Amino acid sequence: MSSDAQEANEDRRKYEFRKVIEELKDFEGSGTQLVTIYIPEDRQISDVVAHVTQEHSEASNIKSKQTRTAVQDALTSIKDRLRYYDTFPPDNGIVIFSGAIDAGGGQTDMVTRTLESPPQPVESFRYHCDSEFLTEPLEHMLEDSGLFGLIVLDRREANVGWLKGKRVEPVKSASSLVPGKQRKGGQSAQRFARLRLEAIDNFYQEVAGMANDLFVDKRHELDGILVGGPSPTKDEFLDGDYLHHELQDKVLGKFDVAYTDESGLKDLVDAGQEALADQEIVQDKNDMEEFFEKLNTGQEATYGFEQTRRNLIMGSVDRLLISEDLRSDVVVYECPNGHEEYEVVDARHSTPDHECSECGEEAAVEEREDVIEHLMAIAEQRGTETRFISTDFEKGEQLLDAFGGIAGILRYSTGV
Repeated sequence: MSSDAQEANEDRRKYEFRKVIEELKDFEGSGTQLVTIYIPEDRQISDVVAHVTQEHSEASNIKSKQTRTAVQDALTSIKDRLRYYDTFPPDNGIVIFSGAIDAGGGQTDMVTRTLESPPQPVESFRYHCDSEFLTEPLEHMLEDSGLFGLIVLDRREANVGWLKGKRVEPVKSASSLVPGKQRKGGQSAQRFARLRLEAIDNFYQEVAGMANDLFVDKRHELDGILVGGPSPTKDEFLDGDYLHHELQDKVLGKFDVAYTDESGLKDLVDAGQEALADQEIVQDKNDMEEFFEKLNTGQEATYGFEQTRRNLIMGSVDRLLISEDLRSDVVVYECPNGHEEYEVVDARHSTPDHECSECGEEAAVEEREDVIEHLMAIAEQRGTETRFISTDFEKGEQLLDAFGGIAGILRYSTGV
């Protein structure tokens, strides 16, 4: 499998895992009856079955009959799932969620979800029983890779934050007490210059202190540090060795940035694209830049569900661009006269009635499925690459808000 195909497959699996996690986080049990088990790849299935059997036996001591029955039913369901595996779990392990969830009106529904081969290995065996499923370890596995420190500063203010995968996170800020270049009356030029240099030095130390506090503990995980601001500020800051010596070695480069507030951190990521060439957020930005360029200068771009779907079927889409935050379903309708139509609805909303646009007849629901799954299935058949685009930058937000979260870069113009 090529690296691009492997990356696309990993993106799809991450999306599928996120969907399940979002579903699981909405579930609640009326008591401590929702069971979660994390199983590492080196843990023998027979050992896990023995542990589950022991928990089932101990659950008979639970005083509440409802909770006791729910826990034992969940453990029985987990044992049934474990029978599908041989001696060891698949690569990276398994996570199983099972329990009776509150369905409203005093009713419960039994659910069981099995997630195989998460993006990162399950580190240790965990058995958890609570009123909520334990999803946090799995969420941490899905966090975007790549960790960079960001520093922007001039002589007025500074901001320090992270670039985590595709997400820019501002964390700390500071304002300086550096006086302007014009001295107050009564001060000699030499004295004013000395006080000003002292104030600059103190401010640089304050900024370095913020960065050291934030980055030093993570220095072994850091992939690098970017420093931005106007000249000569950023040069003075780095050349003055204000940063902790281990952080100084992590600096990938210094970049001209006009703003030093929180927005300056995003500008720094833009300016440092070459240094971040392998990072996902830069790939996302490049895809969206190409999309907008083709949209503005020609016909080799498409957006929206219907137009993108038609282009996918024609095989004209080179890259399918999907917003990471898109949570919609597509409903397929068919009217009595055989006309088939599609409607995209919020995944949380019920299926609406639909009137055929061709003949005006009431259309019946044929199917409802995740819109991303629907489009990706067509893309895979046509050899189209799918890219999931973050909303943590302006054009990524525009993909979701202005284009419905769906767009495509075309191989050739189709007029659709």
